[in-house]
Amino acid sequence: MKANAERLWQMLMEMAKIGATDKGGNTRLALSDEDVAGRSLLIEWAKKINLSIHYDEIGNLILRRAGLSTTALPIVMGSHLDTQPKGGRFDGIYGVLSGMEVLQRLTEEGIHTHHPLEVVVWTNEEGARFTPAMMGSAVFTGLLPKQKVYESTDKQGISVYSELVRTGQLGETPLARPFKAYYEAHIEQGPVLEQSQVAIGVVTGGQAILWLDVETKGKAAHAGTTPMHMRKDTMVGSAAMIVELEHNVRKRFPEGLVTFGEMQVANSSRNTIPGQIQWTIDLRNPNDAALKDMEVETRKILQTLAEQHDLDISISQHWLSPATYFDKACVETVQQAVDTLGYSNQTIVSGAGHDAINIAKHCPTTMIFIPCIDGLSHNEAEDVYACDAAQGADVLLNAILNYDAMQAKTSETQRAQAV
Repeated sequence: MKANAERLWQMLMEMAKIGATDKGGNTRLALSDEDVAGRSLLIEWAKKINLSIHYDEIGNLILRRAGLSTTALPIVMGSHLDTQPKGGRFDGIYGVLSGMEVLQRLTEEGIHTHHPLEVVVWTNEEGARFTPAMMGSAVFTGLLPKQKVYESTDKQGISVYSELVRTGQLGETPLARPFKAYYEAHIEQGPVLEQSQVAIGVVTGGQAILWLDVETKGKAAHAGTTPMHMRKDTMVGSAAMIVELEHNVRKRFPEGLVTFGEMQVANSSRNTIPGQIQWTIDLRNPNDAALKDMEVETRKILQTLAEQHDLDISISQHWLSPATYFDKACVETVQQAVDTLGYSNQTIVSGAGHDAINIAKHCPTTMIFIPCIDGLSHNEAEDVYACDAAQGADVLLNAILNYDAMQAKTSETQRAQAV
């Protein structure tokens, strides 16, 4: 069974008109009028196929299609409709609308699932207006306290709670309600699938992430009067550390990533030798143990090179997020769907954060990736091919049906044994 490719693409293009930017992107910041307009358009489509519409206590929008069982837990699809400022048309939006297409397709074919099916639009996934990112799913799962998030404000001092009330997105559906499973389709947001010429990424989990804060100290001095051999140049020493750390990850950790995203030079001046620098290290690996090894080697390299350059150094952990391993049964339903459809595929680990990472702590979860052109995301030029979008929706549709049938059979067996 396949999705309606033309209808899915039309929905994507209609949604892209809301908050459209001059260069083909979108700006729909969380709980803005544009964000609510996008949700309203989705609700229009939902009403046409008689979905029930609900909001929970953090404004997550829930569209529900009843199942044959009145007691079975829902199988949930979803993602987000909010975007970065001058962001893309597909990040998050694709997951929501492919889920909507699944429900539309089942309705027109008269197919009734054992479990109820839902599409959820998570609030403020991007974190561009309110921090932190993935807010709606984090509050839903209890990873963030609701009241604290209510009080969070944007740059204009407007609170999350006041905007939930103003926009009519504040609901009464309880948080942390049980799900049977959660599936999130998404653009890859990177170049791997496209470069491999693969249609579908079967996502097995999310990377472990470690952020380190580093401070290196030498001696500030005059650039024109201090001989090279008498300098304690903090910039030169820090640069040597960065080069060696990058080389080490490439050589020793084939699945590892290292990034140096921020650097602040104290009292910086073009004719002063830097005396103090604060900078950051982002380490990532799909494996927790490998990430720990990366950290140990990183700290050793930093200390060794600090001594060689006669610098003082301090290293502190800023944040650690363990690896996420998606549910094997859910992943297998995706693999079965891909194999049945005959689409090229490979297993892949998510390098970016997604609501699915939070929801995996709540229920069996997995994701489906499709390629994005040139690997671009969080960019107005973010784009996908219509055929790839359709194939991802095909996989989502069949994976959901596979999981529903598998769980219905398990329930039937359990009832028979109980008798």
